[in-house]
Amino acid sequence: MSGLDLGLVAAYFAGITLLGAWAGRHTRTTEEFFLAGRRFSASFVALSCLATVVGSYSFVKYAAAGYQYGLASSQTYLNDWFWMPLFLFGWLPLLHRHGIVSVPEYFTRRFDRTTGLVASAVLLFYLVGYIGINLLTLGTALGTLFGVDPLWMACLALGLCMVYEWTGGQTSVIVTDFVQGLLLLAAGWLLVALGIARLGGVSGFLEALPPEHLRPLPALQEPGFPFVGIFWQDAMAGGVAFYFMNQGVLMRFLSARSLRAARRGAMGLLLVLMPLAAVAVSGGGWIAAALERRGLWAPVADADQVFVAVARALCAPGVFGLVVAALLAALMSTVDTLINACAAILVRDLYAGWWAPGRTDAHLLRAARWCSLAVAAAGLGLVPLYRALGTVYRAHGMFTAAVTPPMVVALLAGFLWPRFHRFAALATLVGGTAAMLVSLAVPALVVPFAHGIDPREGFPFIRAAYGLAVSLAIALLATLGGRSERTRAGAEFTLWALRGAGR
Repeated sequence: MSGLDLGLVAAYFAGITLLGAWAGRHTRTTEEFFLAGRRFSASFVALSCLATVVGSYSFVKYAAAGYQYGLASSQTYLNDWFWMPLFLFGWLPLLHRHGIVSVPEYFTRRFDRTTGLVASAVLLFYLVGYIGINLLTLGTALGTLFGVDPLWMACLALGLCMVYEWTGGQTSVIVTDFVQGLLLLAAGWLLVALGIARLGGVSGFLEALPPEHLRPLPALQEPGFPFVGIFWQDAMAGGVAFYFMNQGVLMRFLSARSLRAARRGAMGLLLVLMPLAAVAVSGGGWIAAALERRGLWAPVADADQVFVAVARALCAPGVFGLVVAALLAALMSTVDTLINACAAILVRDLYAGWWAPGRTDAHLLRAARWCSLAVAAAGLGLVPLYRALGTVYRAHGMFTAAVTPPMVVALLAGFLWPRFHRFAALATLVGGTAAMLVSLAVPALVVPFAHGIDPREGFPFIRAAYGLAVSLAIALLATLGGRSERTRAGAEFTLWALRGAGR
Protein backbone atom coordinates (compact mmCIF):
# COMPACT_ATOMS: atom_id res chain seq x y z
CA MET A 1 0.00 0.00 0.00
CA SER A 2 1.17 3.52 -0.79
CA GLY A 3 1.62 6.19 1.82
CA LEU A 4 -1.59 7.85 0.62
CA ASP A 5 -3.51 4.58 1.01
CA LEU A 6 -2.18 4.08 4.52
CA GLY A 7 -3.06 7.65 5.38
CA LEU A 8 -6.64 7.19 4.20
CA VAL A 9 -7.05 3.98 6.19
CA ALA A 10 -5.62 5.62 9.31
CA ALA A 11 -7.92 8.63 8.80
CA TYR A 12 -10.90 6.30 8.43
CA PHE A 13 -10.05 4.49 11.66
CA ALA A 14 -9.66 7.74 13.55
CA GLY A 15 -12.70 9.41 12.00
CA ILE A 16 -15.18 6.58 12.51
CA THR A 17 -14.01 6.04 16.10
CA LEU A 18 -14.39 9.73 16.96
CA LEU A 19 -17.78 9.89 15.21
CA GLY A 20 -19.08 6.92 17.18
CA ALA A 21 -17.80 8.27 20.48
CA TRP A 22 -19.33 11.70 19.75
CA ALA A 23 -22.71 10.27 18.69
CA GLY A 24 -23.05 8.20 21.85
CA ARG A 25 -21.72 10.73 24.32
CA HIS A 26 -25.14 11.24 25.96
CA THR A 27 -25.92 7.54 26.53
CA ARG A 28 -27.00 7.21 30.15
CA THR A 29 -29.51 4.33 30.28
CA THR A 30 -29.79 0.75 29.06
CA GLU A 31 -32.71 1.82 26.85
CA GLU A 32 -30.34 4.17 25.02
CA PHE A 33 -27.47 1.67 25.06
CA PHE A 34 -29.52 -1.13 23.48
CA LEU A 35 -32.28 0.67 21.51
CA ALA A 36 -30.85 4.17 20.95
CA GLY A 37 -33.89 5.74 22.58
CA ARG A 38 -36.14 4.47 19.74
CA ARG A 39 -35.71 7.71 17.77
CA PHE A 40 -34.18 6.88 14.38
CA SER A 41 -35.78 7.37 10.96
CA ALA A 42 -36.39 4.73 8.29
CA SER A 43 -33.36 5.82 6.24
CA PHE A 44 -30.98 5.47 9.19
CA VAL A 45 -32.46 2.08 10.04
CA ALA A 46 -32.23 0.77 6.47
CA LEU A 47 -28.72 1.96 5.61
CA SER A 48 -27.20 1.06 8.96
CA CYS A 49 -28.89 -2.35 8.70
CA LEU A 50 -27.31 -2.82 5.27
CA ALA A 51 -23.91 -2.20 6.82
CA THR A 52 -24.69 -5.01 9.26
CA VAL A 53 -25.80 -7.33 6.44
CA VAL A 54 -22.66 -6.67 4.41
CA GLY A 55 -19.90 -7.94 6.64
CA SER A 56 -16.27 -7.98 5.63
CA TYR A 57 -16.75 -11.66 4.82
CA SER A 58 -19.30 -10.55 2.18
CA PHE A 59 -16.74 -8.77 -0.01
CA VAL A 60 -14.34 -11.69 0.27
CA LYS A 61 -16.67 -14.63 -0.16
CA TYR A 62 -19.06 -13.17 -2.76
CA ALA A 63 -16.25 -11.76 -4.86
CA ALA A 64 -14.74 -15.26 -4.77
CA ALA A 65 -18.11 -16.75 -5.79
CA GLY A 66 -18.53 -14.13 -8.53
CA TYR A 67 -15.08 -14.94 -9.89
CA GLN A 68 -15.88 -18.65 -9.99
CA TYR A 69 -19.60 -18.67 -10.90
CA GLY A 70 -20.45 -15.25 -12.38
CA LEU A 71 -23.68 -13.29 -11.96
CA ALA A 72 -25.29 -16.22 -10.11
CA SER A 73 -23.28 -15.23 -7.02
CA SER A 74 -25.91 -12.57 -6.30
CA GLN A 75 -28.57 -15.21 -5.50
CA THR A 76 -27.95 -15.02 -1.77
CA TYR A 77 -28.72 -11.29 -1.59
CA LEU A 78 -31.89 -11.51 -3.68
CA ASN A 79 -33.83 -14.48 -2.29
CA ASP A 80 -35.26 -13.11 0.98
CA TRP A 81 -38.30 -11.41 -0.55
CA PHE A 82 -40.85 -14.15 0.26
CA TRP A 83 -40.20 -13.78 4.01
CA MET A 84 -40.82 -10.03 3.97
CA PRO A 85 -44.68 -10.01 4.23
CA LEU A 86 -44.54 -12.22 7.33
CA PHE A 87 -41.81 -10.04 8.81
CA LEU A 88 -43.55 -6.71 8.05
CA PHE A 89 -47.10 -7.63 9.02
CA GLY A 90 -46.52 -10.37 11.56
CA TRP A 91 -43.22 -10.48 13.43
CA LEU A 92 -42.47 -6.73 13.67
CA PRO A 93 -46.00 -5.79 14.87
CA LEU A 94 -45.91 -8.59 17.44
CA LEU A 95 -42.63 -7.34 18.92
CA HIS A 96 -43.83 -3.74 18.97
CA ARG A 97 -47.22 -4.61 20.44
CA HIS A 98 -45.78 -6.56 23.38
CA GLY A 99 -42.64 -4.47 23.89
CA ILE A 100 -40.37 -7.45 23.23
CA VAL A 101 -36.71 -6.56 22.72
CA SER A 102 -34.96 -9.91 22.27
CA VAL A 103 -35.61 -13.35 20.84
CA PRO A 104 -34.95 -15.06 24.22
CA GLU A 105 -37.49 -12.67 25.78
CA TYR A 106 -40.03 -13.83 23.19
CA PHE A 107 -39.35 -17.49 24.05
CA THR A 108 -39.64 -16.73 27.77
CA ARG A 109 -42.98 -14.96 27.43
CA ARG A 110 -44.33 -17.39 24.82
CA PHE A 111 -43.26 -20.53 26.75
CA ASP A 112 -41.32 -20.27 30.04
CA ARG A 113 -37.98 -19.18 31.54
CA THR A 114 -36.26 -22.50 30.86
CA THR A 115 -37.06 -22.28 27.16
CA GLY A 116 -35.84 -18.69 27.15
CA LEU A 117 -32.57 -19.76 28.76
CA VAL A 118 -31.97 -22.46 26.14
CA ALA A 119 -32.80 -19.98 23.37
CA SER A 120 -30.30 -17.53 24.89
CA ALA A 121 -27.55 -20.14 24.79
CA VAL A 122 -28.22 -21.10 21.15
CA LEU A 123 -28.51 -17.48 20.03
CA LEU A 124 -25.34 -16.38 21.81
CA PHE A 125 -23.44 -19.22 20.16
CA TYR A 126 -24.76 -18.07 16.77
CA LEU A 127 -23.93 -14.39 17.30
CA VAL A 128 -20.47 -14.88 18.79
CA GLY A 129 -19.71 -17.28 15.95
CA TYR A 130 -20.70 -14.60 13.46
CA ILE A 131 -18.26 -12.19 15.11
CA GLY A 132 -15.51 -14.76 14.65
CA ILE A 133 -16.36 -15.14 10.94
CA ASN A 134 -15.92 -11.40 10.38
CA LEU A 135 -12.63 -11.33 12.24
CA LEU A 136 -11.41 -14.29 10.20
CA THR A 137 -12.18 -12.34 7.04
CA LEU A 138 -10.17 -9.38 8.22
CA GLY A 139 -7.12 -11.59 8.53
CA THR A 140 -7.76 -13.29 5.18
CA ALA A 141 -8.17 -10.07 3.20
CA LEU A 142 -5.92 -7.55 4.92
CA GLY A 143 -3.17 -9.44 6.71
CA THR A 144 -0.80 -9.50 3.77
CA LEU A 145 -1.39 -5.82 2.91
CA PHE A 146 0.27 -4.63 6.11
CA GLY A 147 2.87 -7.37 6.41
CA VAL A 148 1.85 -8.36 9.93
CA ASP A 149 0.07 -11.28 11.53
CA PRO A 150 -3.67 -11.17 10.67
CA LEU A 151 -4.65 -11.42 14.31
CA TRP A 152 -2.94 -8.10 15.05
CA MET A 153 -5.06 -6.37 12.41
CA ALA A 154 -8.21 -7.94 13.86
CA CYS A 155 -7.20 -6.80 17.35
CA LEU A 156 -6.62 -3.24 16.14
CA ALA A 157 -9.99 -2.93 14.39
CA LEU A 158 -11.79 -4.60 17.27
CA GLY A 159 -10.14 -2.31 19.80
CA LEU A 160 -11.19 0.85 17.96
CA CYS A 161 -14.69 -0.55 17.50
CA MET A 162 -14.95 -1.12 21.23
CA VAL A 163 -14.13 2.53 21.94
CA TYR A 164 -17.43 3.79 20.56
CA GLU A 165 -19.36 0.62 21.44
CA TRP A 166 -18.38 1.11 25.07
CA THR A 167 -19.28 4.80 24.93
CA GLY A 168 -22.60 4.92 23.12
CA GLY A 169 -23.94 1.43 22.43
CA GLN A 170 -26.71 1.31 19.83
CA THR A 171 -26.69 5.05 19.10
CA SER A 172 -23.01 4.94 18.17
CA VAL A 173 -23.58 1.75 16.19
CA ILE A 174 -26.41 3.21 14.08
CA VAL A 175 -24.64 6.50 13.32
CA THR A 176 -21.34 4.87 12.38
CA ASP A 177 -23.06 2.10 10.41
CA PHE A 178 -25.01 4.71 8.41
CA VAL A 179 -21.72 6.25 7.27
CA GLN A 180 -20.09 2.86 6.75
CA GLY A 181 -23.05 1.65 4.68
CA LEU A 182 -22.56 4.58 2.30
CA LEU A 183 -18.82 3.87 2.14
CA LEU A 184 -19.07 0.17 1.34
CA LEU A 185 -21.67 0.75 -1.40
CA ALA A 186 -19.56 3.52 -2.91
CA ALA A 187 -16.36 1.45 -2.85
CA GLY A 188 -17.98 -1.67 -4.30
CA TRP A 189 -19.66 0.21 -7.13
CA LEU A 190 -16.52 2.25 -7.80
CA LEU A 191 -14.53 -0.94 -8.32
CA VAL A 192 -17.16 -2.25 -10.76
CA ALA A 193 -17.14 1.06 -12.65
CA LEU A 194 -13.35 1.04 -12.95
CA GLY A 195 -13.42 -2.54 -14.24
CA ILE A 196 -16.12 -1.78 -16.81
CA ALA A 197 -14.14 1.24 -18.01
CA ARG A 198 -11.03 -0.94 -18.42
CA LEU A 199 -13.07 -3.41 -20.51
CA GLY A 200 -14.51 -0.76 -22.83
CA GLY A 201 -17.97 -0.26 -21.37
CA VAL A 202 -20.90 -2.41 -20.28
CA SER A 203 -21.10 -4.28 -23.59
CA GLY A 204 -17.39 -5.06 -23.44
CA PHE A 205 -17.77 -6.31 -19.88
CA LEU A 206 -20.65 -8.64 -20.75
CA GLU A 207 -18.86 -9.94 -23.84
CA ALA A 208 -15.71 -10.63 -21.84
CA LEU A 209 -17.48 -12.73 -19.22
CA PRO A 210 -17.41 -16.49 -19.84
CA PRO A 211 -20.82 -17.60 -21.23
CA GLU A 212 -21.57 -19.74 -18.18
CA HIS A 213 -21.05 -16.66 -15.96
CA LEU A 214 -24.04 -14.88 -17.50
CA ARG A 215 -26.57 -17.20 -15.88
CA PRO A 216 -28.68 -15.33 -13.29
CA LEU A 217 -28.86 -18.44 -11.08
CA PRO A 218 -26.41 -21.30 -10.53
CA ALA A 219 -27.14 -24.79 -11.79
CA LEU A 220 -29.15 -27.02 -9.46
CA GLN A 221 -26.12 -29.16 -8.70
CA GLU A 222 -23.27 -26.72 -9.43
CA PRO A 223 -20.16 -28.15 -7.71
CA GLY A 224 -19.28 -25.92 -4.78
CA PHE A 225 -22.20 -23.53 -5.41
CA PRO A 226 -25.42 -25.52 -5.98
CA PHE A 227 -28.74 -23.71 -6.38
CA VAL A 228 -30.57 -26.11 -4.08
CA GLY A 229 -27.88 -25.77 -1.44
CA ILE A 230 -27.96 -21.96 -1.55
CA PHE A 231 -31.76 -22.06 -1.37
CA TRP A 232 -31.89 -24.23 1.74
CA GLN A 233 -28.98 -22.56 3.50
CA ASP A 234 -29.46 -18.89 2.65
CA ALA A 235 -33.13 -18.50 1.72
CA MET A 236 -34.83 -20.92 4.10
CA ALA A 237 -32.50 -21.10 7.11
CA GLY A 238 -30.46 -17.94 6.61
CA GLY A 239 -33.38 -15.70 5.62
CA VAL A 240 -35.34 -16.48 8.76
CA ALA A 241 -32.18 -16.34 10.86
CA PHE A 242 -31.37 -12.87 9.59
CA TYR A 243 -34.78 -11.18 9.79
CA PHE A 244 -36.44 -13.09 12.64
CA MET A 245 -33.72 -14.26 15.04
CA ASN A 246 -30.61 -12.12 14.43
CA GLN A 247 -30.70 -10.07 17.60
CA GLY A 248 -28.58 -7.29 16.13
CA VAL A 249 -30.93 -6.80 13.19
CA LEU A 250 -34.06 -6.91 15.37
CA MET A 251 -32.66 -4.26 17.71
CA ARG A 252 -31.95 -2.08 14.69
CA PHE A 253 -35.60 -2.18 13.60
CA LEU A 254 -36.78 -1.72 17.19
CA SER A 255 -34.64 1.43 17.37
CA ALA A 256 -36.91 3.10 14.79
CA ARG A 257 -39.15 5.90 16.03
CA SER A 258 -42.32 3.92 15.15
CA LEU A 259 -43.59 0.69 13.65
CA ARG A 260 -44.24 2.57 10.41
CA ALA A 261 -40.62 3.76 10.26
CA ALA A 262 -39.39 0.23 10.94
CA ARG A 263 -41.53 -1.14 8.10
CA ARG A 264 -40.35 1.55 5.69
CA GLY A 265 -36.77 0.81 6.62
CA ALA A 266 -37.26 -2.91 5.98
CA MET A 267 -38.84 -2.24 2.57
CA GLY A 268 -36.04 0.10 1.58
CA LEU A 269 -33.47 -2.46 2.67
CA LEU A 270 -35.03 -5.31 0.68
CA LEU A 271 -36.11 -3.51 -2.50
CA VAL A 272 -33.37 -0.90 -2.95
CA LEU A 273 -30.28 -1.48 -0.87
CA MET A 274 -29.95 -5.27 -1.13
CA PRO A 275 -29.80 -5.26 -4.97
CA LEU A 276 -27.20 -2.47 -4.80
CA ALA A 277 -25.24 -4.48 -2.25
CA ALA A 278 -25.39 -7.63 -4.41
CA VAL A 279 -23.48 -5.78 -7.13
CA ALA A 280 -21.11 -4.11 -4.69
CA VAL A 281 -19.94 -7.34 -3.03
CA SER A 282 -19.95 -9.64 -6.09
CA GLY A 283 -18.85 -7.16 -8.75
CA GLY A 284 -15.15 -7.45 -8.01
CA GLY A 285 -15.26 -11.16 -8.86
CA TRP A 286 -17.21 -10.52 -12.08
CA ILE A 287 -14.64 -7.92 -13.17
CA ALA A 288 -11.75 -10.26 -12.33
CA ALA A 289 -13.23 -13.07 -14.46
CA ALA A 290 -13.81 -10.71 -17.40
CA LEU A 291 -10.30 -9.23 -17.19
CA GLU A 292 -8.78 -12.70 -17.01
CA ARG A 293 -10.66 -13.88 -20.10
CA ARG A 294 -9.40 -10.80 -21.99
CA GLY A 295 -5.84 -11.53 -20.89
CA LEU A 296 -5.66 -8.32 -18.86
CA TRP A 297 -5.26 -9.94 -15.47
CA ALA A 298 -3.39 -12.99 -14.19
CA PRO A 299 -5.45 -15.71 -12.43
CA VAL A 300 -5.19 -15.97 -8.65
CA ALA A 301 -4.56 -19.23 -6.86
CA ASP A 302 -6.77 -18.42 -3.86
CA ALA A 303 -10.28 -17.20 -4.73
CA ASP A 304 -10.59 -15.54 -1.31
CA GLN A 305 -7.93 -13.04 -2.40
CA VAL A 306 -9.79 -11.95 -5.57
CA PHE A 307 -11.42 -8.82 -4.16
CA VAL A 308 -8.22 -7.35 -2.74
CA ALA A 309 -6.20 -8.44 -5.80
CA VAL A 310 -8.52 -6.87 -8.37
CA ALA A 311 -8.82 -3.71 -6.26
CA ARG A 312 -5.06 -3.44 -6.16
CA ALA A 313 -4.86 -3.93 -9.93
CA LEU A 314 -7.53 -1.36 -10.86
CA CYS A 315 -7.26 1.37 -8.24
CA ALA A 316 -4.80 4.21 -8.18
CA PRO A 317 -3.14 5.17 -4.89
CA GLY A 318 -5.74 6.74 -2.67
CA VAL A 319 -8.61 4.95 -4.38
CA PHE A 320 -7.19 1.63 -3.21
CA GLY A 321 -7.08 3.04 0.32
CA LEU A 322 -10.79 3.86 -0.02
CA VAL A 323 -11.56 0.26 -0.98
CA VAL A 324 -9.52 -1.10 1.92
CA ALA A 325 -11.35 1.31 4.23
CA ALA A 326 -14.64 -0.14 2.91
CA LEU A 327 -13.50 -3.61 3.95
CA LEU A 328 -12.75 -2.27 7.39
CA ALA A 329 -16.13 -0.50 7.44
CA ALA A 330 -17.89 -3.75 6.59
CA LEU A 331 -16.05 -5.52 9.38
CA MET A 332 -16.68 -2.91 12.04
CA SER A 333 -20.32 -2.30 11.09
CA THR A 334 -21.19 -5.97 11.50
CA VAL A 335 -19.08 -6.64 14.56
CA ASP A 336 -20.31 -3.62 16.53
CA THR A 337 -23.94 -4.63 15.91
CA LEU A 338 -23.36 -8.22 17.02
CA ILE A 339 -21.43 -7.19 20.13
CA ASN A 340 -24.27 -4.90 21.19
CA ALA A 341 -26.80 -7.67 20.51
CA CYS A 342 -24.90 -10.20 22.62
CA ALA A 343 -24.60 -7.68 25.46
CA ALA A 344 -28.38 -7.17 25.35
CA ILE A 345 -29.03 -10.90 25.76
CA LEU A 346 -26.44 -11.31 28.49
CA VAL A 347 -27.64 -8.33 30.51
CA ARG A 348 -31.43 -8.18 29.89
CA ASP A 349 -32.26 -11.87 29.56
CA LEU A 350 -29.65 -13.59 31.71
CA TYR A 351 -28.11 -11.18 34.23
CA ALA A 352 -31.14 -9.02 35.06
CA GLY A 353 -33.74 -11.68 34.32
CA TRP A 354 -32.03 -14.70 35.86
CA TRP A 355 -28.97 -14.11 38.03
CA ALA A 356 -29.38 -10.65 39.57
CA PRO A 357 -32.92 -9.28 39.28
CA GLY A 358 -33.75 -5.92 40.79
CA ARG A 359 -30.45 -4.16 40.02
CA THR A 360 -30.47 -0.46 39.17
CA ASP A 361 -30.33 0.71 35.58
CA ALA A 362 -26.95 2.34 36.17
CA HIS A 363 -25.57 -0.99 37.38
CA LEU A 364 -26.98 -2.79 34.32
CA LEU A 365 -25.42 -0.18 32.01
CA ARG A 366 -22.00 -0.88 33.50
CA ALA A 367 -22.63 -4.61 33.14
CA ALA A 368 -23.59 -4.10 29.47
CA ARG A 369 -20.28 -2.40 28.73
CA TRP A 370 -18.23 -5.13 30.39
CA CYS A 371 -20.26 -7.82 28.63
CA SER A 372 -19.51 -6.12 25.31
CA LEU A 373 -15.80 -6.41 26.03
CA ALA A 374 -16.09 -10.10 26.97
CA VAL A 375 -18.06 -10.91 23.80
CA ALA A 376 -15.44 -9.19 21.62
CA ALA A 377 -12.70 -11.30 23.21
CA ALA A 378 -14.70 -14.50 22.68
CA GLY A 379 -15.21 -13.73 18.98
CA LEU A 380 -11.50 -13.09 18.52
CA GLY A 381 -10.74 -16.44 20.14
CA LEU A 382 -12.72 -18.27 17.43
CA VAL A 383 -10.53 -17.08 14.55
CA PRO A 384 -7.97 -19.94 14.73
CA LEU A 385 -10.79 -22.52 14.71
CA TYR A 386 -12.43 -21.05 11.60
CA ARG A 387 -9.11 -20.85 9.74
CA ALA A 388 -8.97 -24.65 9.84
CA LEU A 389 -12.21 -24.94 7.79
CA GLY A 390 -10.75 -23.72 4.47
CA THR A 391 -12.23 -20.82 2.48
CA VAL A 392 -14.25 -18.05 4.09
CA TYR A 393 -17.34 -19.02 2.08
CA ARG A 394 -17.08 -22.62 3.26
CA ALA A 395 -16.50 -21.61 6.86
CA HIS A 396 -19.44 -19.20 6.84
CA GLY A 397 -21.72 -21.68 5.09
CA MET A 398 -20.81 -24.54 7.40
CA PHE A 399 -21.37 -22.43 10.51
CA THR A 400 -24.74 -21.04 9.34
CA ALA A 401 -26.05 -24.40 8.19
CA ALA A 402 -25.03 -26.16 11.39
CA VAL A 403 -26.40 -23.63 13.93
CA THR A 404 -29.55 -21.94 12.65
CA PRO A 405 -32.13 -24.66 11.67
CA PRO A 406 -33.36 -25.70 15.16
CA MET A 407 -33.87 -22.09 16.26
CA VAL A 408 -35.54 -21.20 12.94
CA VAL A 409 -38.07 -24.04 13.28
CA ALA A 410 -38.77 -23.38 16.97
CA LEU A 411 -39.28 -19.65 16.41
CA LEU A 412 -41.58 -20.00 13.41
CA ALA A 413 -43.58 -22.81 15.01
CA GLY A 414 -44.12 -20.78 18.16
CA PHE A 415 -45.10 -17.75 16.11
CA LEU A 416 -47.45 -19.50 13.68
CA TRP A 417 -48.92 -22.37 15.72
CA PRO A 418 -50.74 -21.65 19.03
CA ARG A 419 -50.73 -25.35 19.96
CA PHE A 420 -46.91 -25.51 19.83
CA HIS A 421 -46.07 -25.79 23.54
CA ARG A 422 -43.03 -25.44 25.78
CA PHE A 423 -42.05 -29.11 25.76
CA ALA A 424 -42.13 -29.12 21.95
CA ALA A 425 -40.04 -25.92 21.86
CA LEU A 426 -37.40 -27.39 24.16
CA ALA A 427 -37.39 -30.68 22.26
CA THR A 428 -36.89 -28.80 18.97
CA LEU A 429 -34.06 -26.61 20.28
CA VAL A 430 -32.19 -29.33 22.15
CA GLY A 431 -32.98 -32.28 19.86
CA GLY A 432 -32.40 -30.32 16.66
CA THR A 433 -29.07 -28.98 17.90
CA ALA A 434 -28.00 -32.47 18.95
CA ALA A 435 -28.97 -33.82 15.51
CA MET A 436 -26.83 -31.14 13.84
CA LEU A 437 -23.83 -32.04 15.99
CA VAL A 438 -24.29 -35.75 15.25
CA SER A 439 -24.38 -35.01 11.52
CA LEU A 440 -20.95 -33.39 11.77
CA ALA A 441 -19.57 -36.67 13.14
CA VAL A 442 -21.71 -38.93 10.88
CA PRO A 443 -21.98 -37.20 7.46
CA ALA A 444 -23.95 -40.14 6.05
CA LEU A 445 -27.04 -38.76 7.80
CA VAL A 446 -27.04 -35.81 5.39
CA VAL A 447 -26.81 -37.91 2.20
CA PRO A 448 -30.61 -38.42 1.76
CA PHE A 449 -30.97 -34.60 1.59
CA ALA A 450 -28.13 -34.02 -0.89
CA HIS A 451 -30.34 -33.63 -4.02
CA GLY A 452 -27.72 -35.54 -5.98
CA ILE A 453 -24.92 -33.13 -5.07
CA ASP A 454 -21.45 -34.51 -4.50
CA PRO A 455 -21.21 -34.84 -0.70
CA ARG A 456 -17.69 -33.42 -0.73
CA GLU A 457 -18.99 -30.19 -2.27
CA GLY A 458 -22.53 -29.83 -0.95
CA PHE A 459 -22.53 -30.78 2.73
CA PRO A 460 -22.01 -27.24 4.11
CA PHE A 461 -25.15 -26.20 2.19
CA ILE A 462 -27.29 -29.33 2.35
CA ARG A 463 -26.81 -29.70 6.12
CA ALA A 464 -29.33 -26.84 6.42
CA ALA A 465 -31.96 -28.93 4.60
CA TYR A 466 -31.20 -31.87 6.89
CA GLY A 467 -31.42 -29.66 9.98
CA LEU A 468 -34.71 -28.06 8.95
CA ALA A 469 -36.28 -31.45 8.17
CA VAL A 470 -35.14 -33.10 11.41
CA SER A 471 -36.09 -30.09 13.56
CA LEU A 472 -39.52 -29.87 11.91
CA ALA A 473 -40.10 -33.59 12.49
CA ILE A 474 -39.20 -33.19 16.18
CA ALA A 475 -41.51 -30.18 16.49
CA LEU A 476 -44.46 -32.02 14.93
CA LEU A 477 -43.97 -35.23 16.92
CA ALA A 478 -43.50 -33.42 20.22
CA THR A 479 -46.55 -31.20 19.66
CA LEU A 480 -48.98 -33.76 18.28
CA GLY A 481 -47.75 -36.67 20.38
CA GLY A 482 -47.92 -34.89 23.71
CA ARG A 483 -50.62 -33.35 25.84
CA SER A 484 -52.18 -30.24 24.34
CA GLU A 485 -51.05 -27.04 26.07
CA ARG A 486 -52.97 -24.34 24.24
CA THR A 487 -52.30 -21.69 26.88
CA ARG A 488 -53.30 -18.05 26.93
CA ALA A 489 -49.69 -17.09 26.21
CA GLY A 490 -49.65 -19.54 23.32
CA ALA A 491 -52.47 -17.62 21.66
CA GLU A 492 -51.31 -14.14 22.69
CA PHE A 493 -47.80 -14.37 21.24
CA THR A 494 -48.68 -15.80 17.82
CA LEU A 495 -49.57 -14.31 14.47
CA TRP A 496 -53.27 -14.96 15.09
CA ALA A 497 -53.30 -12.48 17.97
CA LEU A 498 -52.50 -9.66 15.53
CA ARG A 499 -55.84 -9.64 13.72
CA GLY A 500 -56.79 -5.98 13.59
CA ALA A 501 -53.93 -5.06 15.95
CA GLY A 502 -50.92 -4.83 13.65
CA ARG A 503 -50.96 -1.04 13.31
